[in-house]
Amino acid sequence: MSKIALTNRDLKRRKTVKKFAAKREQLLALVNDQNLNPEDRYEARLKLQKLPRNASPVRLRNRCALTGRPRGVYSKFGLGRSKLRDIVMRGEVPGVIKASW
Repeated sequence: MSKIALTNRDLKRRKTVKKFAAKREQLLALVNDQNLNPEDRYEARLKLQKLPRNASPVRLRNRCALTGRPRGVYSKFGLGRSKLRDIVMRGEVPGVIKASW
């Protein structure tokens, strides 16, 4: 189990990313537009830098939905490898079976 504070921090970051996604996308489009004059692009870069750090999607971390474990998370299921194995062995995930050859 991860600390509850780490899981809550990640949830807070996800909300912030969602809140500023549209504004961030617009500013990035202005910064990357080569047809604009350099002054406008510079202003857009300054506005982008004034956004909160947690508005960047790079700061998100995939965590297990059950335990909060940050490593070994399968994004398709949203679970860590150990919990996914337990659930699959009980037969609760349709279409997934243990490999044998």
